[in-house]
Parts: sequence; C-alpha cells; structure tokens
Amino acid sequence: MKILIIEDELQLAQNISAYLSDEQYLCEHAATFEQAMEKVTVYDYDCILLDLMLPGGDGFRILEEIKRLNKQDGVIIISARNSYDDKIRGLQTGADDYLAKPFHLPELAARVYSVIRRRNFGNNNVIRQHELKIDLLAKTVTIHDEPVVLTKKEFDLLLYFIGNKNRVISKSALAEHLSGDVADMMDSHSFVYAHIKNLKRKLNEAGGGNYLKTVYGTGYKWEI
Repeated sequence: MKILIIEDELQLAQNISAYLSDEQYLCEHAATFEQAMEKVTVYDYDCILLDLMLPGGDGFRILEEIKRLNKQDGVIIISARNSYDDKIRGLQTGADDYLAKPFHLPELAARVYSVIRRRNFGNNNVIRQHELKIDLLAKTVTIHDEPVVLTKKEFDLLLYFIGNKNRVISKSALAEHLSGDVADMMDSHSFVYAHIKNLKRKLNEAGGGNYLKTVYGTGYKWEI
C-alpha cells in the first residue's frame, strides 16, 4: 500500500515515514505545494497525508485538485490548524479524516489503515473469496484454511488486485504501486512480471482458483 506524506516539517515527515514503513507501507514525501501538486496529478496513492500549511500554497487547493480530477486516493488532513471551520471545510471538500497536530504515530497508522480498509475492502478486516482468506490486521493469507507464505511485495500485489477486482491494471501502474515514483526510472517492468509469476504459483500450488488473469498486451486482472 502506497502513502504520500505532504508535510514541510522534515523531521515529522521522516518520523511518519519510518513508522509507516515499519507497518509495511511504501511511503513518498512532498515538502512543498508544487511538489505535492505534481505528485497527486501524476501518481495514485492508497492514502495521502495532507498538511494544510505548505511553502508555496494552501493544502486545501491540493485537496480540491484531487477531487476535481475525480481521484480515489484516500486523504487524511494532518494540521496544526485545529479549528472547527477547517475540519468542516476539509471533510466537506472530500477528506476522509482530520487529525490535529500533535498526534501519536500509532493513532495516525490506525487512521490510515481505517481509510484504506473502508475505501478498498468494504470496511472489513478479513477478506474472503471462496477458498481464499486474507486477514488484513495479521497480514496473513490462507487457502482451504492452510497458510500461504507470501513476501511483502506479493501480499501487497494481492491486496492491490483484490481492491481493484475486475479491472485491468497495466504493468506501469503495478510498477508504480510497488516501487513508487522511482518506477519511472526503471528500464523495464520485468520485476513486476517476476512478482506476479511467484504470486500466481504460490496461490495455485495451495489450491487457489485461477483468479489472476493476464490481459495480453495490456496488463492483469483479478476476476471474481
């Protein structure tokens, strides 16, 4: 799962990134209004942490742009501006949550998890599809009640496919999801194919259905 931290206070951004990285999230950072606008218009994120006071512009303009583009990224405002009006404006503009500074990192992580769970998985902690069961909190996968051991990348891919079930996802979108904005600097997406090949093999060997389909010349799709 990919997170964008829009925060000009470098130490806070680093602390958030370190904590969420330990929780198995892929984190990117934007320190200015201009950097943030570029990232939100070019890339997709599972959740965006948005500070309102940024060098070069107001965070509300970023939120408005996300909604104008009809993007589905979850947004949590993190701000020292703890006024009632700011909270109402943020939520009415389209933010999913509002967390006033200072805050505890475990609470932030819980809210990030809640936003992603609500948006992608119908507010469920456990995802079931026939013989397949995924526990989001424990980060475990079982097929026919037997554990399937996946790497972090494979588990992230599985969640990404299920969260976008029945949609064709391009290799470039998968590369970006797995590697963030550094995917643009890679010569090929062969690493995507390798992770998908391993994921399919492990699911099939455990007796899982053939849900992950290759759409030749386009990408991949999780069918149910």
